[in-house]
Amino acid sequence: MASMVFKNVYIGNYYSVASKLENEGNIKSDEVISNYYNGCKTFEGAEIKMQRHVVDNLLSDNKDVDLIVGGDLSNQLAISAYMAFKYKIAFMGMYSACATFNSEILTLANFIDNKKIKKAIAIVSSHNKVSERQFRYPIEYGAPKPKRSTYTATASVGAIIQSQKTNIRVESATIGKVFDSYIKDAFNMGGVMAISCANTLNDHLKELKRDISYYDLVVTGDLGIYGSKIFKEYVLKEYNITIKNYMDAGSNLYKKEQNLYAGASGPSALPLYLFTKILKSKKYKRILLLASGSLHNAVMVNQKNTIVSTSHAISLEVE
Repeated sequence: MASMVFKNVYIGNYYSVASKLENEGNIKSDEVISNYYNGCKTFEGAEIKMQRHVVDNLLSDNKDVDLIVGGDLSNQLAISAYMAFKYKIAFMGMYSACATFNSEILTLANFIDNKKIKKAIAIVSSHNKVSERQFRYPIEYGAPKPKRSTYTATASVGAIIQSQKTNIRVESATIGKVFDSYIKDAFNMGGVMAISCANTLNDHLKELKRDISYYDLVVTGDLGIYGSKIFKEYVLKEYNITIKNYMDAGSNLYKKEQNLYAGASGPSALPLYLFTKILKSKKYKRILLLASGSLHNAVMVNQKNTIVSTSHAISLEVE
């Protein structure tokens, strides 16, 4: 059994930085960068700077942070590591691709629930130009992409995870399994991740003995327009689960007129939409977050391997 219930784990302050493109869509981040360079010489430097802006803001009101857990899409988590050395706070890097934020929350929730720590920062980032040239083509190519592809969001999002009570409780979580999608197309991330999302949803409901109606809203991270359709059809066919109150963060982050393919992707997409849109609406009391990650790299794709993925679930209760 990979599901767990927490007693005293809460989300405190949160902060987000995103580019103009995201803020021209359906969200408004706490801070906006004017371009992809963010005042730096390189895109990597720009992403490090975004993470530091987030951590600086969170630390301004939280001097007693025990641990920072960070993740990004750059090789060997270089962005998060370069961010962390500034602070001289215990740091742990974490990678689950676009499922990283949920991985961080469930890890920290276990630390806090077992009273090993009291307060920590969970932070993720993604940068369109950093990830594109790493996972697909050098950006100088200007290669066209198919409609089924997603557009990596440029943003960094962080949150305080703590034992002190707030109005957002981390109620439970489910650690997902790794699934082979039997897809070799690195552009089809929604198709790759849909199956693992469906399985984690079924495991979460089954292991915690819940019906889908328990949740006011089920949110996937970045399946995109087409992956979301596959996900809904698959959970109905394989597990007989009909999801009525459902949205995909990536599909809704940008406006349709921006014409950004099947929507947003990246580990920042889900928390960015969660904190700037869903929670601010104050409409939902029980929210299930299904973050999914495609666990490939350029070498595995170039070797013509099929692409594997995973999904982790976090249940939030909002007062």
